[in-house]
Amino acid sequence: MNTIWNNFIELFFPRLCVSCKRLLIEQEKHLCLNCLLDIPKTNHLNETNNQLEVFFAGRFPFVHMASFAYYVKGGILQKIVHQIKYKENYQLAIMMGELCGKVIMKNGDKFSDIDYIVPVPLHPKRLKQRGYNQALALSKGISDKTGIKIDVGNLIRIINNPSQTKNSRFERWQNTEGIFDLKNKTIYKNKHILLIDDVVTTGSTLEICAKLLLSCENCRVSIYTLGLAV
Repeated sequence: MNTIWNNFIELFFPRLCVSCKRLLIEQEKHLCLNCLLDIPKTNHLNETNNQLEVFFAGRFPFVHMASFAYYVKGGILQKIVHQIKYKENYQLAIMMGELCGKVIMKNGDKFSDIDYIVPVPLHPKRLKQRGYNQALALSKGISDKTGIKIDVGNLIRIINNPSQTKNSRFERWQNTEGIFDLKNKTIYKNKHILLIDDVVTTGSTLEICAKLLLSCENCRVSIYTLGLAV
């Protein structure tokens, strides 16, 4: 009965690939197999001094860094992120997090001693507008596959800065000054934190968050993102 009902619903609300807009078959979710395979994945966890680590080198100390895929204007990942951030596609965010988690599990030596996954937070006003934090949704997918616990609510955003989509790199950096805070530094004492965000552009948000985490006694930081803008 469920199959018949689902088929009836899909006559009026067909399930389409978020990238190419083709009809999805029963086994596919959100993305068709072709688009899923065409996501331009990185090989960061198998590379020494990968592109993301070189990008952040000298800005703050870190253990490891990696992105799941390359974010190219007009590309598949841009369409995915648009669905996640502006079309309230929470389940797609979870699925992409699970894909990230699978990659992390295949390279478990890099993040084997992580104590907490910490998503980059949204300001409460932005969270209310969007309905959910995409970095937290990605973190949940990663946690489901890796078993690493998520810690939410300690790293907080205290200033609701405007969207930075059209800002220059310098303007983005200025707009991140002082917008985050930590409620309790002792929670991350002697811990290894995996900081999660959706896409790296200038890296200013991740840098500010990482430096806050590193202000905790003997805290170490690694970073994983869904995308790296190229």
